Amino acid sequence: MEKIIKLSLSCLMAGASALFPSVVCAADGVTVNHLGVNNTLVRVDSGKRFLLMPVQESNDDATVNVVVDGKLEKTVYVRLAKSKVDYYVPLSLEDYSGHDVVLNVVTSQSRSTVREAKEDACWSRFVVSDTFDTSNREKYRPAFHHTPLYGWMNDPNGMVYKDGVWHLYYQYNPYGSKWQNMTWGHSSSTDLINWTHHPLAIEANGLGAVFSGSSVLDPDNTAGFGNDAIVSLYTSAAASQIQSLAHSKDNGATFEIYPGNPVITLESEARDPNMFWNAATGEWNLLLAHALDHEMLIFRSPDLKNWTLSSAFGKGLGAQDGVWECPDLFELSVDGTEEKKWMLICNINPGGPFGGSATQYFIGDFDGNTFTPDKDDEGNVPTKWMDFGKDHYATVSWSDAPDNRRTVIGWMSNWQYAAEVPTMQFRSANTLPREMGLFKATDGQIYVSTVPSPEVDMLRDRLVSRHSKLSAGKNPRKISLPADNDGICEILLDIDSRKGAPVSVMLSNDEGDYVDMVYNPSESTFTFDRRKSGVTDFSQDFPAVTVAPTFSDEDSTLKLRIFVDRSSIEVFEADGKFAMTNLVFPTAPYNRISFSADGGKADIRNLRIFSIKDIND
Repeated sequence: MEKIIKLSLSCLMAGASALFPSVVCAADGVTVNHLGVNNTLVRVDSGKRFLLMPVQESNDDATVNVVVDGKLEKTVYVRLAKSKVDYYVPLSLEDYSGHDVVLNVVTSQSRSTVREAKEDACWSRFVVSDTFDTSNREKYRPAFHHTPLYGWMNDPNGMVYKDGVWHLYYQYNPYGSKWQNMTWGHSSSTDLINWTHHPLAIEANGLGAVFSGSSVLDPDNTAGFGNDAIVSLYTSAAASQIQSLAHSKDNGATFEIYPGNPVITLESEARDPNMFWNAATGEWNLLLAHALDHEMLIFRSPDLKNWTLSSAFGKGLGAQDGVWECPDLFELSVDGTEEKKWMLICNINPGGPFGGSATQYFIGDFDGNTFTPDKDDEGNVPTKWMDFGKDHYATVSWSDAPDNRRTVIGWMSNWQYAAEVPTMQFRSANTLPREMGLFKATDGQIYVSTVPSPEVDMLRDRLVSRHSKLSAGKNPRKISLPADNDGICEILLDIDSRKGAPVSVMLSNDEGDYVDMVYNPSESTFTFDRRKSGVTDFSQDFPAVTVAPTFSDEDSTLKLRIFVDRSSIEVFEADGKFAMTNLVFPTAPYNRISFSADGGKADIRNLRIFSIKDIND
């Protein structure tokens, strides 16, 4: 064994493979020792910053136990390459400099012989390096939406505003572009548009992976971690789901794990704690998703450590087809009135109105212990949706946002196909940041309004097209979209259907890809058809038509604001009465917009098209 350890790391010792058949020649700084058909040791020179691990996405996860000086440091799961290398992911070695580092790798796919196992592509492709290239290699990486530099991202969580900085934490896999190894990734921004990427914030420990949760400022030191500490509560997920506490004294850069974890345990699956200070009752409240029971549990606490269960909400209400996840609860004013109501967000998967995951919400009253939902005229609690596209999920708000703002952001994908979309270096983006409000519709019900955050205006570059009035009839009226940055743009327009006929707004390219958006004033609907939008064959669930109510009154004019990025389109009614978020993967950028009103006439008024800056370049 001693002789094997002393072999040259570059495997240049003559006859090494013959003398020690378990040794595989690898790159400088790496030695591979096979112990059996599915167990291998990878010895690493810890003098470099990273070990780059080769990934093949179609392969199964290998269990990679990182052993430092003979002690288990961490366990991660990586789809190590078998027949080809799709990309590399980095394992940081910076904390292990001068120590002995060994990966004890267990693969899930057994081989008949060690000789066969040695043929896997990964064993000769491990690389130690002082750099890891995160420059973009993706055609469909958004130009103005937040994305991880590499790896998988899903739910935003732990979002908090402090000292002029918006902190965005998110579910993150730093070891591949499919779901696994859940940690809290971290980005921050001073303007909600330009994001700075930071090291991992909270990683898995002996209690499990780090699932979603929330963060708050504790100005009065109720938890005992110091005034203005950022305190976070998240789900530790292993054999069971339990709730764990952490805090940061350096403005959210690093976190200390509370030694008294877990702080909440239940006899059934529960996750995604969302906590907030309730000024009316002088204590903390917490919502916890009782996922499989389709309800939200409501807790209260004086100190963020000791929680008392007050009530449960949701049994038999709203959409019940999927698990309930990622709750949020906050108070908003109803536009044009002095009335205030509470909005309870409940993300659900599956069971969305167009299949897969979506965000529903309830309007009602909250007394610090119990949430009481509003009912319709027939005495029922109506099901309401925050966004009417297929790609809007896990939406929650920033705590402690300035000026009493209720600012939210969502995950821009759908669990039906999130792991199969045609990107590989990274997967998933966030929606644009949005502001929440409430309005009362003609049916007497109160609904959420959703508009882009005011900072989004900073994305505008040049006004490339402006028309005060265009007539739309049977023959499409075409306008070119900007060529800058692959055609990304913001489009503002008013649709006036003079005879009440459906009006089509179509985005298209020279390859025959198109998205058809239709306003139907007689039905008060807005539809979005992406069945021919470009690349759609990666999932049978991706081609779809989504439909939003426009909440129109007698005025037949619909005012829209449309954001086109390289792989997404977000549509907002100008006053926020509906929002619609859909991914698209055109084979070439959409380069024109056209308007038509088959069977009638319509006017397109106040058309403005802005090019948009590429902030992710």
